[in-house]
Amino acid sequence: MLTGSRTTFKVRQMLPDLKERMLSQSSTSARSRDVFGLRCLPGECVLQRTAMVRKKLTAREGRGWLSGTLFCTHFRVAFVPQDNPKTDDNADPILLGDHDIALPSIEKVVAVGPNRTKLVTPNSSLKFTPEELVLYCRDMRVMCFLFDRLTPDAQVIEITYTIAKTYQPLKPESVLSFQNAALGSVEMKQFLSNRRRDSHMNWFESASDWEQELERCGATSWRVSSVNDRFEMSTSLSKFIVVPHKVLDTELKKSFAHFNEGRIPRWCWRHPRGSDLLRMSSFQNNIYHEKDDLRNLEMVLFGCQSSLCVVVELGEELPSPPDIQLAHSRLRALCLGDISTSVSVPDDKWLSTLESTHWLDYIRSCLRKASEVSCLLRSGHLTVALQEVEDRDMSCVVSSLVQVMCDPHCRTQHGFQGLVQKEWVMAGHRFCSRVNYHRDSDKEEAPVFLLFLDCVWHLWSQFPSRFQLTDDFLLALHDSVHLPLFSTFLSNCQRERCKRSQNVGQSYTPVNGWRDMLSPDSSSDPSDPPLPPVWDWALQYSRERQDGFSQPVCAARPLQPLLNGNLNTNLDSHRLADTIPGSVFLLSRGTFTCPANLPPWRSGSSGVYKKSHRRALSSENVPGLERLLKAWALTELPQNIPATSGPKGPLDPYEPLQPLLMAPCMSLWRECYLRGALHAQAFSHPVSANRPHPVDRLAQEVQRLKDQLTQVSTSRSPDPLTVTAEPQRTDANLNQSSNNSTFLYSALKRRATPPPTSTNQHTSRGPSSASAPPPRPTDRDGNKHSFLFGHSAAGEARSDPRYHPPPSTTKLPKSNGPSLTS
Repeated sequence: MLTGSRTTFKVRQMLPDLKERMLSQSSTSARSRDVFGLRCLPGECVLQRTAMVRKKLTAREGRGWLSGTLFCTHFRVAFVPQDNPKTDDNADPILLGDHDIALPSIEKVVAVGPNRTKLVTPNSSLKFTPEELVLYCRDMRVMCFLFDRLTPDAQVIEITYTIAKTYQPLKPESVLSFQNAALGSVEMKQFLSNRRRDSHMNWFESASDWEQELERCGATSWRVSSVNDRFEMSTSLSKFIVVPHKVLDTELKKSFAHFNEGRIPRWCWRHPRGSDLLRMSSFQNNIYHEKDDLRNLEMVLFGCQSSLCVVVELGEELPSPPDIQLAHSRLRALCLGDISTSVSVPDDKWLSTLESTHWLDYIRSCLRKASEVSCLLRSGHLTVALQEVEDRDMSCVVSSLVQVMCDPHCRTQHGFQGLVQKEWVMAGHRFCSRVNYHRDSDKEEAPVFLLFLDCVWHLWSQFPSRFQLTDDFLLALHDSVHLPLFSTFLSNCQRERCKRSQNVGQSYTPVNGWRDMLSPDSSSDPSDPPLPPVWDWALQYSRERQDGFSQPVCAARPLQPLLNGNLNTNLDSHRLADTIPGSVFLLSRGTFTCPANLPPWRSGSSGVYKKSHRRALSSENVPGLERLLKAWALTELPQNIPATSGPKGPLDPYEPLQPLLMAPCMSLWRECYLRGALHAQAFSHPVSANRPHPVDRLAQEVQRLKDQLTQVSTSRSPDPLTVTAEPQRTDANLNQSSNNSTFLYSALKRRATPPPTSTNQHTSRGPSSASAPPPRPTDRDGNKHSFLFGHSAAGEARSDPRYHPPPSTTKLPKSNGPSLTS
């Protein structure tokens, strides 16, 4: 008994030391478990596995087939190749591997049999053994897995049903269960709580972050206000907003009621030449306006400028969220198809169907509007305010594109991440509703952020040397949006994000005022896993993949910003001579107007102010601004044409990037939208290595025709005058043509890639080379494959004489600036 008591006493003394050791081990690394060759996250369980499975590789992965084992957990569908190198058990966990799919990213599951296909749902029944399993993802990927003939039929059917029942559970709390499966273990919580944030980017979560941005932009006449610290003034805005120095918080509080959702005019960015960019929602015209309120409102609207303010209306020219959702769904149906319903688009109608989706038209309209705003900001000494009804969708797109065009810092990886934090996350974009993670209602779903990423990709494709970030970074960010694991996209505003992280509410008493209190009815729970930000790329991608997110670029020479001043250029004598100090103009549909009811203090049709000290405006001032916009665009076009057209002179890093918006220059983001296109075709089984894939044969035939056309065009003796005049006419009319036709390939890249050959291999279950189906006709059979090629563009549209636009009869306005060929 004495010995036992001593032993018990020693064990009790050792317990605190054991607890400290366990905590220290868990804090350094969340070790993953190796289950049947799969590196599982802490707490992740394998539901079903099937060996002898082949995964179809995309063109980016090298094409062909890869043998391995297919797993299904309550977090992901994982594929482990046979020759997969052994990973270090002490390394930090990666949520998804290169061949893994998160369950919420799956859109539909299709089983392919010998002569039929079937869409598998949790309640469906299979009457055949699948030979192939096709997973359609929400991020435009398609994963194809081919089962071997030696695989037991019971395992094939079981894993098919397991995936179909797991990715689409019946309970609406599927997102929370998915988060707990990935991050809910004690080891992962401890691991995430000790993760350090990236110190190289600005998070815009504190007042010091906003002051740092003001200092970077040289906006010394603006200050950071904490008037919305408890979200009393506006529930959708962030805690901190930037307002002019001369406006006090007590006066600022009276201005929130004059705007929808209390989203008052607030500072976003300052151009180095002295102009300020603001954002605001529409006016509340049914509010009674006091004289002091109007004076404060004018001070906020004009900011630190004294000359004029241009209000850019975004609702009339840009698409609405329902339009974006409809266009994206049509684009998805076109690019991926559906082999379960045998719906396909013929080759000769593919481009016209792409044009009918209006997706590229919406990209063109966003880039055009951002170009107009950047031209206004470049002129200097004015305030440009972006106005939208709710200021939470298209204003995010335009303001972000303007900064990407004008600010080289926003074209770096860390600068772009900070831009998204400022203009999307903290500005209150409805990420959770627009992405529809819960899949409970489709009324609010609209991929507005994905449209913005596509616009940035078009800028990158036309000006690749001006970007430090790459298309791999944009593609990784595009795929991360569909993964409901990050705090960046799982809330509609900062208020919801703070409630989840702190689980607190607010109560008001006449004595104590507003106080934080524990909210037991909150949807969050203290046991919920901490959600990491999406910018922690080490949780998703390996170091090799992260190295491809950026590229070296020349450092931009520093430009001293002009504080409250004008930049003396050759257009100064004509641009602001006719304007009246304190003028407010409305830019809508490419024209400037002076509507009487634009600000809330205007009344009647006479254009005078009801309660304001500012003078009336004249419509004669409007053409001066239009001449300024057109003249600047024409004189500065030679410096802003894409880099692939050849250098035209010294490049100013702060000159706006003016993209070419004509149809041949607007291409489809092939690396994103077409990466799963060939997987969704009828030719999904491997064929013999000595017989090329039918789509490969189509690509080779088109390549031969293009080579023959090139030889014929070069063999002729062209007229020297025609050769020199054609590029000038083409470049001059690219942005002014109203042609809406669409080309699949970009007209700006110049690279030649030989047509790849198929590396497909034999399989025991798939058809052999002797029984392989003959190639189908390419144009007249209503075939399932489309005119996609599936490879890098062998010849681009700009180098092909067929893609030159028809001669335009429209005359350019006269300009005193240099010619386009100088």
